[in-house]
Parts: sequence; structure tokens; C-alpha cells
Amino acid sequence: MRASREYTVWLRQTQCRRPFWCILVVVQSTLLDTIEINPPTPPRACMIWLHGLGADGHDFEPLIPELGLVRERALRVVLPHAPYRPVTLNGGQVMRAWYDIKIPDLLQAEDAQGIRESERQLQALIEQEIGNGIAAEHIVLVGFSQGSAIALQAGLRYPQRLAGILALSGYLPLAATLATERAAANAAVPILMAHGLNDPVVPLGLAEQSRDRLRGLGYAVDWRSYPMAHAVCPAEIADIRGWLVKYV
Repeated sequence: MRASREYTVWLRQTQCRRPFWCILVVVQSTLLDTIEINPPTPPRACMIWLHGLGADGHDFEPLIPELGLVRERALRVVLPHAPYRPVTLNGGQVMRAWYDIKIPDLLQAEDAQGIRESERQLQALIEQEIGNGIAAEHIVLVGFSQGSAIALQAGLRYPQRLAGILALSGYLPLAATLATERAAANAAVPILMAHGLNDPVVPLGLAEQSRDRLRGLGYAVDWRSYPMAHAVCPAEIADIRGWLVKYV
């Protein structure tokens, strides 16, 4: 946890979806640094979207207007920045990462400490949104790649029912511990997993294994696959919007 400091907030207008405007807020605090996109009316739901390895919260910022839900659903969007840490697989290079990756096999030598630290940080953001007046059942977690792993890790263990978990191009981390650590409140949480058929970073087989493991524990996983690599494609964006409309 970084040292406590005062909030520093920059406000600027960003066009979210014509013809309306929303307010973009960049927040720094003792929590994770975040970008917040707020609707023009008081928010009634929140989407927390975690980026992948080496990126930051700005990575999916341009996608939010394409979903068209900020005003339509009075949806606040929170885009956290992962902390900087050395990544063993990348020669120890320091970059934004939700946890360390030590070898190419993502299920071997998992960084349990880093994963659990990010789990706590994400759950702290959920608590902040609840404190701001948004019920847990109106908060959806979204993640891409590493962010997807943390969304599943934190969401399935969170003690209050969430609106849903959207896992893009990711996998289930610390899978062997989920059966004993999972929260009953989210036993029936809606889950959408979406993956590229040609993903060279998180192999399709690993994502399918994660899907099957979740289904084996009784989770109802909506599965989608697309002819793409480690990315997001237009058909997937349309499916994401359709899924979010049902749950936020």
C-alpha cells in the first residue's frame, strides 16, 4: 500500500456518445489510481474494468463510448491502473502488472501473493463504490487478460452479490483454492467469458479449462469465442454490450 496522500483530481470533458457529454475524473489516493467516467446524472450502477499486463487504465477508455451505456444506464465506469512491479517473464522489467508472471505456463509457479494483493485492492474499490451509494448487486467487474484473472479471483470471493463478471481473454487463477474460498453470495453470479481462437498469450485451451472448472463448480458461464488473437474485436464489443444491458 502506497503512502497516504491527498486526492488529486483532474477534470476534463470527454465526449462519451453524441450528443451528450460525461465527466472524466482521474483520481489518486491510497487506493489504486483510477480513471472514472461518470454519467451526467447520479450513477445507479458501476463497471470496474481492469486492463492487461503492461497497459494502464487508459487502455480501454476509448471503448467505453462504443458501449453507449454511461448515460443510457447511468453507469459509472472505473478504470484502475495496476501497480508497477517487476515481471520475471519479461526479464524483470518493471511495468504495470496485477501480479508477477514467472514462466510461460500461467498455471505453474503462480504469484499467489501478488494475485491476492490485487484481489484485495479490487475489493477495496468495490467497497468504495458501495460507500458512494451503489449497491454491490449493481457493480459489474470486467477484466482483460491479467485483469480478467483478477476480476474472477476477487469477484467469486466477494461476500456480497455482484451484478456480474466479464472475463476477456483471461483465465481462472489459483483455481485449486476456489472451491473452499468462494463466496456463497456469488454462487449464481452471471459470468461471461470471451476469448480469441488464435490467442498466443493466454491459450484458448487454458481459457476453456477455466470455463469447465467454473461450470464444474456450478457457475453458469456464458462462453463466446472469436476468430482473433489476444485482442478485442467488433463482434465481441457487440456481445459485451448485449450482456451488460441485461445485468447493469
